[in-house]
Amino acid sequence: MIISCSNIKKAFDEKTILNTISFHIEEYEKVALIGNNGAGKTTLFKILTGELTADEGAVTYSKESSIGYLKQEMDFESGATVYEELLHVFDSVIAMEHKLHEMEEEIAKTSSLELIHAYDNLRMTFENNKGYEYRSLVKGVLKGLGFDKSVYDKPLSILSGGQKNRVALGKLLLEEPSLLLLDEPTNHLDIEAIEWLEGFLKAYKGAVIIISHDRYFLDKIVNKVIHLEFGRAFTYNGNYSDYVIKSEKEYEVAVKHFEKQQREIAKQQAVIAKLKQFNREKSLRRARSREKQLEKIERLDAPMLDNKPMQLRLVPRITSGNDVLTIKDLSKSFDQLPLFQNFNLQIKKEDKVALVGPNGVGKTTLFKIIMGELEASFGNSQLGSNVVIGYYDQEHMNLTPENTILSEIEDAFPDLKIGEIRNVLAAFLFTEDDVFKSISTLSGGEKGRVALAKIMLSKANFLILDEPTNHLDILSKEILESAICNYEGTVLYISHDRYFINQTATKIIEMNALGAAEYLGDYDYYVEKKKEKAPTPPLHSLSSTPITSPTKDDWKKQKEQQAKIKKCENDMHKLENSIEEKEARLIEIDELLCLEEVYTDFTRSKDLMQEKENLTLLIQEDYTKWEELSETLDSLRIE
Repeated sequence: MIISCSNIKKAFDEKTILNTISFHIEEYEKVALIGNNGAGKTTLFKILTGELTADEGAVTYSKESSIGYLKQEMDFESGATVYEELLHVFDSVIAMEHKLHEMEEEIAKTSSLELIHAYDNLRMTFENNKGYEYRSLVKGVLKGLGFDKSVYDKPLSILSGGQKNRVALGKLLLEEPSLLLLDEPTNHLDIEAIEWLEGFLKAYKGAVIIISHDRYFLDKIVNKVIHLEFGRAFTYNGNYSDYVIKSEKEYEVAVKHFEKQQREIAKQQAVIAKLKQFNREKSLRRARSREKQLEKIERLDAPMLDNKPMQLRLVPRITSGNDVLTIKDLSKSFDQLPLFQNFNLQIKKEDKVALVGPNGVGKTTLFKIIMGELEASFGNSQLGSNVVIGYYDQEHMNLTPENTILSEIEDAFPDLKIGEIRNVLAAFLFTEDDVFKSISTLSGGEKGRVALAKIMLSKANFLILDEPTNHLDILSKEILESAICNYEGTVLYISHDRYFINQTATKIIEMNALGAAEYLGDYDYYVEKKKEKAPTPPLHSLSSTPITSPTKDDWKKQKEQQAKIKKCENDMHKLENSIEEKEARLIEIDELLCLEEVYTDFTRSKDLMQEKENLTLLIQEDYTKWEELSETLDSLRIE
């Protein structure tokens, strides 16, 4: 065990944020800490690092453990360059390196055996502390996090906030603490850098706890999820997708148990009321007896979901023509330096298009050309007939800071009734008095939701969205995903959120400096096709590897693999049906045990209780088998 939390409580201004939080993290575990904004995730991180003190409870660490903490916004008061800052991680190693050089010069002069022996011992320590590789490790981390060599020698003071965060992340990764606490580590990273970080963290020899709204990232890395909800912590083994399945199943079961108990309570209350109506001594005694039994029942709390979104369906007020956007041979240069060239794109009505590519390739610049805010250096961009653009920019420049949320929408759409506006705002998680908050007081994610609500209410039939999921929590992303999937207009967006792209895109455009490549499908399809298109290594690099081509054996193996996947899926389906049947029988047994003619019959009630116990064990076994099959299915699909 690397760290353990026991009954942690924390309140601010008498409002409880964390209530009896308990969990433990083992060595090498990769854990996601999730929950809606305001659930207490960052507060818990600060308690784990000692930056905040818990009101109650205890945090226990293993001996010699060390913690590295990446905050959402890091700042440096350092005069070092980017490369020097990361190199500071190895100051003790660099000091050993200097000492070794001094000893080498001394040995050359004196040939002292004692000094040679000391030199060998120090050299071994130097080697064990990455002495011969630390410089290449620093460069590898900088490259992996998307830093160009031209940035290595720039002072930290001139970097953007996002670049400073990447430097801080790189430094933490090189320090290799036994526990890494990462608060939104994928912010400011493009897809290529995120994929590099995934590989690094999966191979990381310490434990990692990650706060992230990047569900695809969490799916790739974590093997445990801790969900903070209503001040409590709920732990699930598996990745994010496993958590979604298990938590939904738990909720469904909890609802069934609660509803069943409520039905039984209502039934007993009706019987008690009827017995009291008879107003006879015998019936009154029976009524009192049933009331006492009812009082002994441990009442279940109504299962709650933390702000599940309303379904939002909005229809453009104006229908566009079939051809929405046509771009031909578009190029853009700044100071005669080309940013991109030969960009071609055709977007049709109701297309949902994701524009991907590395940072700096010109995606936002392309959007500004489409919007008419910038002129192209060559080529042209043409909107179709009746196309009305709704533009979402990362900085939310179209919001008025002095307005409240409600007045912001009222000013933009004076013809809408208050009820209509409130319904749309509720779908974006602004309910009751929330609508009277000032825009200037909102977080980045809240401003994003207001801006999205405005766009969805507009007459736009072509949405152009620049990083719409930045600063949004998972719940807000789900709202946006639902809105885009149901939207009857056309959407073009930039995003590094691969899960979001998977849920919404019908087409992916990969932008590069020399043009664009089109992929008809979601993100997983795009990755698969990219692998197929990857160039074959040159023949001279394959001298020891025979060149093979698809054979009958390959085809046979593929068919066998597909058959295994199909069988696994069928077995899982059978188990799901079996679980449903057993759970339905459990409900029947519980209802029977509440009948007087049953619970007064000792033999029959004993048999039913035994059957219930057996069924409960069988259901647990079925769930275990289902989880094992799920893991098998995942591994088969990866092979």
